[in-house]
Amino acid sequence: MTRKLFGTDGVRGTANTPPMTAEMALRLGAAVGRYFRNDGSNDHRVVIGKDTRLSGYMFENALTAGLTSTGMNVLLLGPVPTPAVGLLTTSMRADLGIMISASHNRAIDNGIKFFGPDGFKLSDAAEAEIEHLLEAGVEPVQAINIGRARRIDDGRFRYAERVKSTFPHGHTLAGLKVVVDCANGAAHRVAPEVLWELGADVITVGVSPNGYNINDNVGSTAPRTAAETIVAHGADMGICLDGDADRVMILDETGQVADGDQVMGLFATRWAEAGRLAGNTLVATVMSNLGLERHLGGKGITLDRTKVGDRYVVERMRAGGFNLGGEQSGHIVMTDYATTGDGLLAGLQFLAAMVETGQRASELARVFETVPQKLENVRYAPDRDPLALSAVKEVIAQAEADLAGKGRLLIRKSGTEPLIRVMAECEDEGLLARVVDGIVAEIGRSAG
Repeated sequence: MTRKLFGTDGVRGTANTPPMTAEMALRLGAAVGRYFRNDGSNDHRVVIGKDTRLSGYMFENALTAGLTSTGMNVLLLGPVPTPAVGLLTTSMRADLGIMISASHNRAIDNGIKFFGPDGFKLSDAAEAEIEHLLEAGVEPVQAINIGRARRIDDGRFRYAERVKSTFPHGHTLAGLKVVVDCANGAAHRVAPEVLWELGADVITVGVSPNGYNINDNVGSTAPRTAAETIVAHGADMGICLDGDADRVMILDETGQVADGDQVMGLFATRWAEAGRLAGNTLVATVMSNLGLERHLGGKGITLDRTKVGDRYVVERMRAGGFNLGGEQSGHIVMTDYATTGDGLLAGLQFLAAMVETGQRASELARVFETVPQKLENVRYAPDRDPLALSAVKEVIAQAEADLAGKGRLLIRKSGTEPLIRVMAECEDEGLLARVVDGIVAEIGRSAG
């Protein structure tokens, strides 16, 4: 059974434009409600969180209507990070968790992510079954069996306590000045609170959401403001989260950015030395830098690569019994603590390394030398397939021949947007630029 509606991370698109309409959210709520309320009882519940996008109100109400129409009881968390939904789904004994967010995307976009009762994102097979129910149509329950909805006011506090509990016992952040950029998103309150409660001198960026400014020149995809703030205030480091706080970029005291590869490299090395890296393996995607693979290999650590998407990283981690994985983009998954990527949690673990070693952020954030990597995105019309065109295939084939034995090439379609991502790695930066630019130009010409 194939999926048409779901991408690599739930359903996503421009709000009020198919598929991200209120009508679709209502139907999707009914379909997923029927999928999980399969025994006809009235004891089933779902928790719903959201980020700070204006359209979140619309989708929250539509999903609630669809879910309650099938007898599901809905617990509304309000704005909380995505990892909080995974956590509270299990702690509140819910059958299902839903996060309304388009993550790092622009404010006019939105998305719907689903978590199973174990707090992990749903499998491709489960999503395909839900799509089948949606297409077939769902009969509502009788009036006496309609579900209830209620607000949960302390969701973020429960999450905060869990995140703080992962920080090494007996240590504090006293004496450290930390810049935290919350992208005007879901963590705009909880992240500064957690850092302050652990003793840090906290300087905030991106903590004034208005429904329109999420990820707008702030956050993990736009760390310049945070970098400038670090330098201006003489801070020790910075934590840049994205809109739903499931990914992070770490900044050192000079404002330099350490991406997910560097952070994973640090954690994997420290965990392996401490004997706590399960299977002596780090799980990452095909996008992770070749330099990370070389560094880990030199330490006797295996890098297990998956296709792009943190859910596929987690699936491989669970299948192999591994406890550390993530993506170059900043999803850091530590299943000893959480069921999904958690930017704040990763930031705390980096701070823990600073406290325990006494080293500066710049000393910890440069774990390996990166192999030059170039990534370009090409937007295309959703009704076209540029990668199927002969001219594009020829350019790609030539690029692969040029890189043979010198580097690697990865071309894929985004699972959340109509983008083709062209990435290559090569020590010869001139060749690297020619290869990527040539492919991007041909895709643009051939796809109109």
